[in-house]
Formats: sequence, C-alpha cells, structure tokens
Amino acid sequence: MGQRARPHRWWTPLRVLLLLTACTFALGLVQKSPCTLAEGKDQNWVYSHMCYTDLKPLYVPRGMAEHAWPYSGDEQTRARYEVMEYPVGISYWAWGTAWITHWLNGSPDVEARYRAPVSDLYDDPEVDQEQTIFLLVNGLGFAALALVATWLLSRSHPVRPWDAAAFALSPTLLLTGLINWDLIPVALVAGALWAWSRDRPLLTGILIGLGTAAKLYPLFLLGGLLVICLRRRRPGDLALAVVGAAVAWLLANAPAYLLGKEQWKVFWSFNAERTADLGSVWMLIDQAGDVGFSAHTINLWSWILFGAWCAAVFVIGMTAGRTIRPEAVVPRLAQLGYLIVVGFLLVNKVYSPQYVLWLLPLAVLARPRWRDQIIWQASEVLYFCTIWWYLGGYLSPAGGGDAGFYWVGIAVRVLGELYLAAVIVRDMYRPDRDPVREQVGFDGVHALAMRPAHA
Repeated sequence: MGQRARPHRWWTPLRVLLLLTACTFALGLVQKSPCTLAEGKDQNWVYSHMCYTDLKPLYVPRGMAEHAWPYSGDEQTRARYEVMEYPVGISYWAWGTAWITHWLNGSPDVEARYRAPVSDLYDDPEVDQEQTIFLLVNGLGFAALALVATWLLSRSHPVRPWDAAAFALSPTLLLTGLINWDLIPVALVAGALWAWSRDRPLLTGILIGLGTAAKLYPLFLLGGLLVICLRRRRPGDLALAVVGAAVAWLLANAPAYLLGKEQWKVFWSFNAERTADLGSVWMLIDQAGDVGFSAHTINLWSWILFGAWCAAVFVIGMTAGRTIRPEAVVPRLAQLGYLIVVGFLLVNKVYSPQYVLWLLPLAVLARPRWRDQIIWQASEVLYFCTIWWYLGGYLSPAGGGDAGFYWVGIAVRVLGELYLAAVIVRDMYRPDRDPVREQVGFDGVHALAMRPAHA
C-alpha cells in the first residue's frame, strides 16, 4: 500500500482478491461457452474457438450418464465403459458431481439406460442436457476451489496479501480452469503452502497427501520440506508432514482399492504405457528428429532426468544463502516447490494446457513480480493457442509435413518456465533480490521470518 493510501473499511485486500477471482472465472465460463453451442458442428469448431473441455466428452464414455461407480467391477459396466484414468480424488469428484447432475435433471431412470445400448445415450436429448448441467456443476465447484485457493494464498504471508493477485487475475486460470479437474489439487497445494506458513507441519502433510490423491505432483512438495527441515534442523516437522501425507493418501485411496483393485490400477498402467504425447519435449524431439521413442525409453529417461533435476534442486536448496546468514535465508517452500514441479513437467510425457495450473500457486508466491509473471504466463498462453491450432490442423503446411509452428509453441513455453526458474534460483542465491525478503528482511525480526515457509 502506498504511503498516502488509507485502507477501506469494507474493501479489504482479501475481498478485492476474491472479487477479481470471481470475475476471472466468470470470463472463463464465457470463454468455454461456444462449445456448449457446438451441436452439429465438426470437431474443428471446438479447436477454432479454443473452448475444449474434457468434462462433456467424458460424461457418457466413463459411465457417468448411468452414475456408475468409477471402480465398479460389474462385468456389464466394464464392457460398456472405460475405467476413469484419473487418480481417486478426481474420480470421486466426478462421481459426486454426476449425482448432483442427475438430481438437478429430475433423477432420470438409470436402470433404463443400463439396459439400452451405449450408442443410444449419445443421441438421447436428456443425456445431452445433462452434459451441459454436468459442465456447469463442475464449473461452479471449480470456481469455489479457485476462491478458496485465492483466500489461502493471500493468507500465506500476512503482510503481502496482494501477491495472490497474480493468481486471481491469471489469464491461464481463465483459459484452462475448466478443461479438467486440476483445480482440485491446486486448491490443496495452496492449502499446504498456507499451513506451512502457519508452522503446522502435520496439516501441511495431510493436504499434500490429499492433493497427491488427486494428482501426483503435490507429492514433490515433500522434497522442498526436506531441504527446509534439514537447513532448519527440524526433522520432527518433516516426519510429521510425511506421516500426515502418507496416512491421508492411504485413506483417500482405500475405498477405491478395496472396492475395485483392478480399476484402481488403471491410472498407473495408463501412464506407464503412454508414449510421447501432446506438448512434451519428447514429442518435439520425436517429430523433429523422427526418432520414434518407445514408452519404455521415455519412462526410463524421464525418471533419470527428473532424478538428476531433483538432485540439482537439493544442492541449490542446501547451498543458497549460506554466505549471508544461513539461519535467516533458508529457501521458501514455494520456491523449492516450483523448481521441483517444473522439472517434472519438463521431462513428462505429456503437457496438457491445464498443467500450467500446477505451477500457478507456487509461481505467484515464489516470484511475486508482475514482470516475471507476465513473461511466464504469456509463454503459457501462446502454448495454449498453438495446441488447439495444431489439433485443428491450422498449423499444418499447405504442402504437407510436420506442423513446425507447434514446436515453436512448445519451445517458447519451456523457455518461459525455465526463465522463471532461473529468476527464482537467482533470488535464492541473492536474497536481496527476492521481493518477499525485501519486505521482511534478513534479521528475523518479523515473526514470519522465523517460520519454515518464509524464513
């Protein structure tokens, strides 16, 4: 706040941030609305309007029109529908929102649908209406998750609530928030950052475990906690976080595993058998060099490269800031978390456009400067555009051949992520350049400076 400004009695920073988040997400609903009007249009209509979302296309093929339990072993259900290829947290959410959809649509007779061929469901006007209701129900749920994430991020630093504005006003949140269910782990990661800033390691671990039950990447925050707890010589906090994460993950997975062990395994086998897919560096190399990577090769080298990346982040985390005041310049959890997660995404076999949300809460707290956020998010927006243009065939050369401009989109996105990573590493070695430490200082006078997340 400026020196000549006065706080408003009602418009607190939190309320302004929540309003900004609501406006951003409302615009996101508008951006996706053309795809609800695409009846009779070809698939390229979805790509040209860049309004694709996984929610409607999965409603019938994954059995949600019949409200089938995602981990059902019923032979007819499994013969009719594919198993949900997502972790249990997303499957539970989809199953719950399908129940709400049926209730809002007058509780249709699912037994009649069970007896009918699946092909009939695609032509059923009632099911078509349910798909739109399903999208809207999930949209409202995602909006609530975005608001919760903003609230948590704004409270992660008591004297810097406006850092969350880069999340609330994010164009990537607007464009990708409705593509898939990724805002579930995003809100849980925001909760973990908030809990750690409040010096609550057990709650931090529980939220990380629940986030891992929805997507794998929140697990990598434990690597950041390892560095911080080693630097702070607080192994008890690390143990509490690890135990909390393990117990929360096991409890979240127990119903799915006990009721459908084979269906529970599908998520793991699906990812293991996947080859180079959209948006990945592997796909760029594969297409540009005509290499033909096998799934085994990519699996092996992805983990080797990611392991080397994590080792480098560990060394950076253990050495950064030691020449100044080792006890006062321990890297922050958001900084370490961003570095680890971005490394995973760089070597992953696929980069769906909504994966930018994985980085968003970490990035806005790790480097709360508008210039750097705009540079990074602009690269992600360019990639968002190029992936739909590529799928729609708009980037294919008239004379045939590979869509080289899509490779440019992948490369620009990678460079944007690496740019932000480089700036964060610089801040870790040069704490005087870190915007958070500029305000808090290095002397530990501020109470928050002694907490693990920001010390």
